[in-house]
Amino acid sequence: MPSDFDDLVFFVNGKKIVERNADPEMTLLTYIRRKLGLTGTKLGCGEGGCGACTVMISKYDHFQKKIIHYSINACLAPVCSLHHTAVTTVEGIGSVTSRLHPVQERIAKAHGSQCGFCTPGIVMSMYSLLRNTPQPAMEEIEEAFQGNLCRCTGYMSILEGYKTFANNSGCCGGKGKQDGCCMNKEETNEMYLQPGLYDPSEFKPIDPTQEPIFPPELLLFDRLSSKQLQFKGERMMWIQPCSLSGLLSLKAEYPDAKLVVGNTEIGIEIKYKNMLYPVILAPGYISELNIVQHTEEGIIFGAACTLTLIGDVLRKAVSELPKHKTEVFQAVLEQLRWFAGQQIRNVAAIGGNIMTASPISDLNPVFMAAGCKLTLLSKGGKRVIKIDDKFFTGYRKTALKPQEILLSVEIPYTRQGQYFSAFKQASRREDDIAIVNCGMSVLFKEGTNVVKELLVSYGGMAPTTVLARKTCGQLIDREWNEELLQEACCLLAEEMSLSPSAPGGMVVYRRTLTLSFFFKFYLTVQQKLVKDLGANKYHAEHLSPGYASATELFHKDFPSSVQIFQAVPPGQSMEDVVGRPVVHLSALKQATGEAIYCDDMPRYENELYLTLVTSTKAHAKIISIDTAEAMEVPGVVCFLSYKDIPGSNITGPIVLDETVFAEDTVTSVGHIIGAVVADTQAHSQRAAKAVKITYEELKRTITILDAIANKSFYQPIRKIERGNLDKGFQEADHIVEGEMHMGGQEHFYLETHCTLAVPKGEDGEMELFASTQDATKTQALVAKVLGVPSNRIVCRVKRMGGGFGGKESRSTLLSTVVAVAAHKVKRPVRCMLDRDEDMLITGGRHPFLGRYKVGFLKTGQIVAVDVTYYSNAGSSTDLSLAIIERALFHMDNSYNIPHIRGLGYVCKTNLPSNTAFRGFGGPQGMMIAECWLSDVALKCDLPAEQVRKINMYKQGDVTPYTQKLEQFTTDKCWEECLVKSNYHQRRKQIEEFNRQHRWKKRGIAIIPTKFGISFTASFLNQAGALIHIYTDGSVLLTHGGTEMGQGLHTKMAQVASRALQIPISKIHISETSTNTVPNTSPTAASVSSDLNGMAIYNACQILLKRMEPYRNQNPKGSWEAWVKAAYFDSVSLSATGYFRTPGINYDFEKNEGNPFHYFSYGVACSEIEIDCLTGDHKNLSTCIVMDVGLSLNPAIDIGQIEGAFMQGVGLYTLEELRYSPDGNLYTRGPGMYKIPGFGDIPTEFNVSLLREAPNSKAIYSSKAVGEPPLFLASSVFFAIKDAIYAARTESGLRGPFRLDSPATPERIRTACADKFTKLCPPAEPGTYTPWDVQM
Repeated sequence: MPSDFDDLVFFVNGKKIVERNADPEMTLLTYIRRKLGLTGTKLGCGEGGCGACTVMISKYDHFQKKIIHYSINACLAPVCSLHHTAVTTVEGIGSVTSRLHPVQERIAKAHGSQCGFCTPGIVMSMYSLLRNTPQPAMEEIEEAFQGNLCRCTGYMSILEGYKTFANNSGCCGGKGKQDGCCMNKEETNEMYLQPGLYDPSEFKPIDPTQEPIFPPELLLFDRLSSKQLQFKGERMMWIQPCSLSGLLSLKAEYPDAKLVVGNTEIGIEIKYKNMLYPVILAPGYISELNIVQHTEEGIIFGAACTLTLIGDVLRKAVSELPKHKTEVFQAVLEQLRWFAGQQIRNVAAIGGNIMTASPISDLNPVFMAAGCKLTLLSKGGKRVIKIDDKFFTGYRKTALKPQEILLSVEIPYTRQGQYFSAFKQASRREDDIAIVNCGMSVLFKEGTNVVKELLVSYGGMAPTTVLARKTCGQLIDREWNEELLQEACCLLAEEMSLSPSAPGGMVVYRRTLTLSFFFKFYLTVQQKLVKDLGANKYHAEHLSPGYASATELFHKDFPSSVQIFQAVPPGQSMEDVVGRPVVHLSALKQATGEAIYCDDMPRYENELYLTLVTSTKAHAKIISIDTAEAMEVPGVVCFLSYKDIPGSNITGPIVLDETVFAEDTVTSVGHIIGAVVADTQAHSQRAAKAVKITYEELKRTITILDAIANKSFYQPIRKIERGNLDKGFQEADHIVEGEMHMGGQEHFYLETHCTLAVPKGEDGEMELFASTQDATKTQALVAKVLGVPSNRIVCRVKRMGGGFGGKESRSTLLSTVVAVAAHKVKRPVRCMLDRDEDMLITGGRHPFLGRYKVGFLKTGQIVAVDVTYYSNAGSSTDLSLAIIERALFHMDNSYNIPHIRGLGYVCKTNLPSNTAFRGFGGPQGMMIAECWLSDVALKCDLPAEQVRKINMYKQGDVTPYTQKLEQFTTDKCWEECLVKSNYHQRRKQIEEFNRQHRWKKRGIAIIPTKFGISFTASFLNQAGALIHIYTDGSVLLTHGGTEMGQGLHTKMAQVASRALQIPISKIHISETSTNTVPNTSPTAASVSSDLNGMAIYNACQILLKRMEPYRNQNPKGSWEAWVKAAYFDSVSLSATGYFRTPGINYDFEKNEGNPFHYFSYGVACSEIEIDCLTGDHKNLSTCIVMDVGLSLNPAIDIGQIEGAFMQGVGLYTLEELRYSPDGNLYTRGPGMYKIPGFGDIPTEFNVSLLREAPNSKAIYSSKAVGEPPLFLASSVFFAIKDAIYAARTESGLRGPFRLDSPATPERIRTACADKFTKLCPPAEPGTYTPWDVQM
């Protein structure tokens, strides 16, 4: 082996890079961000699950003999894997300073970029698609985004913008000149509708000839390199052999070496499982491992063939070969549809998928059931084996010998009379790991329905992929009929058993899925037998249309949407942009990667990096901390603990009940104990993992039920009551009691918490650049921990990559630690949390338990409600008291209940402290309300919408907290939503659908919301602004709000533009900082536009008054002339503005005063379809009518509504935080925690802004919009519940039933009780330790 190491040669955005010291541990993402300074590509998760790091790779493919372009996850790609490739990042395709690429322009101008952190990745996914397919089909566009996530937009605006590239987008291109064009809208009086939020005809056309050329130098490498490459880092060596014999020699020399093609598994193991592989072999360029060979028995694929290539080859085979030969191919393709994201499929190899031996691999059950053959090779020779139940020898172990490699896989043709299916069920359909998956094959004796061979293989039911050998054996020579089905289910229920404590949990559901999948296979085969043998020869008992739907493969049409809003009045000046759909001021910069986020700031020359050291125990005494090994890691500067704090270790956003560093006790897993400071992130992270802490465990309280049993509550217990409950229950015809649990939610802002602290070297001054919603609280708590006055600390916020409440108070957890580090080392210190750290440490939405008793009349009129809320606050108070208060303020939702009492308990547990999250307790409070209302409707056997309507508030009614409802518009929203959604017609169609389908059911629900607007802590309802007018007429605007994607800066510039009567182009907002506007309130509670808008208006009026004489003297003069005249007359052109909300004065003890300035109202109607056999569901349609007053910016408001709704869809149907019984969070990244993806949008998604609804209490008659729409997503939950009820009715079950939130596939399937669920009863509680517990 040569002693020297090779140069790594590749291109980035056309520039040649020669790296002489390539480190095998360094990813492409780290390289381009740190070494090349290209910060447009973002780190969102580090595990290939969010797509924020997407870039395009171009290379000459020696096997296909052409240049290929494909998207990859830069966070997983080792930089050493890129030899002789060309990398294109978002900066390489366009710029705001030169030329925008159409892909960048369209996402920005279609309002598809809010916080913008995910935008470069989405841009590059679309760009990669267009480089291969300049006019893609709509389905290809949606497929391209399977590996991308967005938390802000709700996806619809992105798809609407990008469908303009499609060859079947449906746009006539008529620009309003042709009959039937969508741009021809009738105007009605003064109230008329805009043609749209943007004009697609203004988009630049795409011109493939203008794309960057492939570097000619790379074309010179037109044959495979005959030279073996080696790269060596501190701990790892990367060897890229150039021949098969060379690979076999290396494998003999290094039998423990890992073979890596895509690094989609090994990369995760190294980063998150602390694994170290000293030698990596990269065989991706060896020709024998890349073959595709058609034989008489099937198709042979080399082990390094990517999943994308395999999909292409199999699709071609399916289109060309007889159908009976391609059943296995079709099953593989069906699994590949949902296998990870496009970026992963583009690099992941079939051999890696098999050899990883994951028990939940999507392909291994198919390969096992198909009897695929593997060719294995070593220096000792070749052998061919089948993938069967002996191949996987244990958890992630195979039958390969250490020196052997997997050379190829043969996927066989199916035979005449053989039928094959594959099924998969996951929490989310796109880019999700399986809960259970399977491959099933049956071969019949010729011309009969008698089973000759049967193979049923499952993933997710054991530590390995398993064959149901016993079941299959007993069904040979049996006829394919009802009797076989019954016996198969009984046998499978017995053979596919699981311990009730099995890893992964969901034991009953997983067992039920094995039966459901077999039933689907049984029905599918029945259909094919009837077709192949003829109905006369083979009679099928279950082949009614109602059963046939159970065999349909998942299909969803490309989403469509309509946005309806009120245009500005005729005659409004074009310069007056209030009410117009102005594009987010940063959208173009975000689309080109030029928008700067906290971690994008250039490195200081002497900057250091910090990594946190956190507790692994939920409640324990710290016995010792051993840092000896950590301090030996290269580049480590110091370890920090509470002993290094110069000021106070006591901290907290309101109640000072937290510490910056744990001293002698930890109170949750993730509690910060210390931190390591080093020269690089890699070194600090390695050292942090080497810190050894010993504990003495203490009694812990984890769940709400634990807290209730231990009476572990924070004080005070809150109560709101009106009327006489005893009297109300006496008047009631019926009383129903129940309870509901609502799970928590992870914020999953795409940009994790980040802080850069720069000590100034004198007077204790420090400058902080932080991703925070509360610059003032950050300033105050950093000053406290450093022991200096607040005037020595400046906190600056340019923008955040999402916040949603998660950066309101918990950002100070990181900022205080980083500030202490910078103070100690007297150098700049930076830290951006990895996704797993962020999810573990920073808390999320509070889980709630609601217990209720409801009295009501036969008509459905509710007369009494007694409800108790319990929230899981975690290990400190944080904002939990205010959150339980808001839950109580929303316990009525939109319903007028004469006798009502609500109690709120804040549970103290040993979890990381939960915190603010969009809605701030309101969604939990209203969810429980809709739950008891649903029970009432089911008990009365009345339509739910009828019960909602008769209990709904009216104008002038008074809430339980004595606030009178003024400008009440829920009734208007309700009636408009009924009409726009065609509710009654849909209801009839759903009833007919449900009569005709046994195993698919549809449901519909229409839900109102009433959301109070104001901080309930009255002192926070204030804001300031600072405006400078410069002598050239340009305006610099600063206010107290922070920009996190919600378009606040854009709206504030619109407000200032109208107030000063100048074009918005003259106004600039640079950042939010504590040295310009002091004592700011957090950007939260949906009030930032109201508060800051009024403060800006106030400052503008002051400036206009000062300039009035010069306008009067020169009425025809220009803005610039008036400014100069005022300046030369020595008039100040700078002003501060201020506003405080009047009349917020609620008193809990007396139950009097107003907690809110006004209310936002809205209604949503959603229709869904569930698969009763798997619990899967799809969102068919949603119609939202929202009252946002007179919108300041309809594009931003509609974007907020769509984004909030989809975040709510996650809350109520998808997102599940899973904890172990000892308080350890399992779901620490997108691999296990699933937020909605592109495929979760309702197929029909329409949003209307209520017209003629001015709000007299906010700036320019607008209304708050950030939080109120989120709860409308509960319409999806209750539509699911409606569908489940239809399924239960068919099984003979009627009346109210419990369905906790989120309505995951597991909960849906379990609630659809039937003959299969009866075969899989749960274990008795208390007889086992569950894998996870409900918080």
